[in-house]
Amino acid sequence: MKTDRMVRLDGGVFPMGSESFYPEERPVRQVQVGPFLIDEAPVTNREFARFVEETGFTTFAEIAPDPKDYPDLDLSMVVPGSLVFQRTATPVRLDDYGQWWTFMAGADWRHPTGPDSSLEGLEDHPVVHVTHGDALAYAQWAGKALPTEAEFEYAALGGHTDGRAYAWGDELAPGGAMLANYWQGLFPFANTMEDGWERTSPVRSFPPNDFGLYDMIGNVWEWTADWYSQPQAVEKRKPDACCVIDNPRGGRKSESFDRQSASPKMGRRVTKGGSHLCAENYCQRYRPAARQGQAIDSSTSHIGFRCVIRE
Repeated sequence: MKTDRMVRLDGGVFPMGSESFYPEERPVRQVQVGPFLIDEAPVTNREFARFVEETGFTTFAEIAPDPKDYPDLDLSMVVPGSLVFQRTATPVRLDDYGQWWTFMAGADWRHPTGPDSSLEGLEDHPVVHVTHGDALAYAQWAGKALPTEAEFEYAALGGHTDGRAYAWGDELAPGGAMLANYWQGLFPFANTMEDGWERTSPVRSFPPNDFGLYDMIGNVWEWTADWYSQPQAVEKRKPDACCVIDNPRGGRKSESFDRQSASPKMGRRVTKGGSHLCAENYCQRYRPAARQGQAIDSSTSHIGFRCVIRE
């Protein structure tokens, strides 16, 4: 088990959630997490390659889906591949993500933008095209675990309990400073790249938060250990702190299903932190409180992960 490039956090009580942005972040509730170590930055392609070399692991995107698991799947899609973001040429409706997401045969962690791409020059970028199971396999190999949603949010806040909107304060770009990798301009067709990056960026490209952690906001969404559900104001309570929720662990798998999706019985886990595709006109989730439910079989060009060790 390697603990270099991990940061130890003492844990504590903090206000989890937000009343100011999206319904799924409500209500704000007082939460306590215990001490833990967390990776300083998301797992990189270099680190994931070491795991694959030592174990021979094959990711979900590198295996053709079994039609038995997806009875409505077009047979032309029964090939290894993953979802890749493609910028649109013109403005499009923002309620139709099929306009900018494309299932691309041959896309996987080694080929992040399609079969003809490679990891050359991307060794220190976050690994992407990993499902929750892929991330969990890496964590177990490393002797670690995936963070809970509460642990991730606590870490992203950097020790601040003042209800700030962003990890660094209440202004997205204070003085015009780009403090994370997110989309500048009008998504999904006009990215002005004021932060210098169109897609992922090398980890540690932006300033760390006040815990010394990098890329807790933006760059890639990150998997957590928790099933996705609407937050509850009261969960497990400590005897000496009746209104503080102790180490919450999210919902149940049965509560995580998206019944509007093509696979309504596919469980969803919480992802946190937003990504390089979050913009002011779409997905303002470059914030500690932001959360999203992601099907556990999802692999995309904007989801990665980091690990923790609980004490």
